[in-house]
Amino acid sequence: MDPVTLYAMPGSLYSAKARSYLRKNRIEYIEQAPGDPHFADAVVPVLGRWIIPVLETSDGTVIQDTVDIIDYLDADAPPARSVYPATPVHRAVAHLLDLFGGEGLLRPAMHYRWDFDDSNLPFLIKDFTSTMAIGADDETREGLFKFASERMRSATLAFGVREDLVEQIEASYLEFLDLFDAHLANSPYLLGGRPTIADYAFMGPLYAHLARDPYPSVLMKQRAHRVWRWVERMNSPIADTGEYGTISDELFADDAIPDTLQALLAYIGEEYLEDAVAQMVSVDAWLADHPDVVDGEVVLGKPNRRFSGTTTFTWRGQPMTVSVVPYRMYLMKRLQDAVATGSSDDQAAVRAVFAEAGLDPLLDVRPRRWVVRKDNFEVWAPAQEPHIPA
Repeated sequence: MDPVTLYAMPGSLYSAKARSYLRKNRIEYIEQAPGDPHFADAVVPVLGRWIIPVLETSDGTVIQDTVDIIDYLDADAPPARSVYPATPVHRAVAHLLDLFGGEGLLRPAMHYRWDFDDSNLPFLIKDFTSTMAIGADDETREGLFKFASERMRSATLAFGVREDLVEQIEASYLEFLDLFDAHLANSPYLLGGRPTIADYAFMGPLYAHLARDPYPSVLMKQRAHRVWRWVERMNSPIADTGEYGTISDELFADDAIPDTLQALLAYIGEEYLEDAVAQMVSVDAWLADHPDVVDGEVVLGKPNRRFSGTTTFTWRGQPMTVSVVPYRMYLMKRLQDAVATGSSDDQAAVRAVFAEAGLDPLLDVRPRRWVVRKDNFEVWAPAQEPHIPA
């Protein structure tokens, strides 16, 4: 394969996911900043919006979204080395963790970036503007950062980071760090001896925000050294597993889920299930209010429109209101599709693991239209019978 070009930023959450895949799989690539003129002149017009990361191949093909980028690259990987496990339980859990890593960890990622200005701001100003305004003067850089940071602070609120919930958000993140750190005591990656799509999804928030920004970086190093080492490992083109001695690069034998990973799944059941279901219920309600939607229509009418209102659910005993992100229906559909490909015995095995963690509702709930992707856009899938909790 000829070298590919990744348009990305060091501090971009989803860029970290795509970049990690390229590095771990030793794919030759060039990373360009979105401030590069070619990005604005040739890439953005194809996409119809400014968004990163974007992969551009040597023949000019443009691929946006980390799922599509990794799927495109992974198509050339030997089946035994794919990021999507071949066994049913591991495959379903990997898709679940892909959803949680990319979406469920946004709250702490945004909080620890944008609510600690004394520690983070001097770093963030330089980090953001170095790639967005190449060669610009200080006044231009400051104006650009002000615009970008205001949007990101608004997104932080949209993901549920309210002042009265900060204590619980921080406690939740520390619990996550402890559980992930404990799991990594005996395994270098989430599902065993090599990374899967789950690891790449976790890499987005854990590297770009929580291991690079000054305040959370120190917190991670002090609280969860194994998680810090995992972040380093996920950016390395080699296994980088010396502290584990001689180990196999295979996933856990017999499609097993060790107790430490089951504990992490139980945490996700407690922390994220209500959020995920509320998002699906809200999308279904939006669709019920918009019966004129047709198959293949761009979601919400414009490719840069990400939210479809708000939803409220109970989180740690408190009401939490968040923006609804229809894109998540795409990831949820991938999870359910992955389970549906298995035999009845396979599906029963998956359901047992999910039920133990309190996550089995995610295997059944569905809106009247899923979200799929076509030509770098999210579009509505054909109508179906919804299955929504009463």
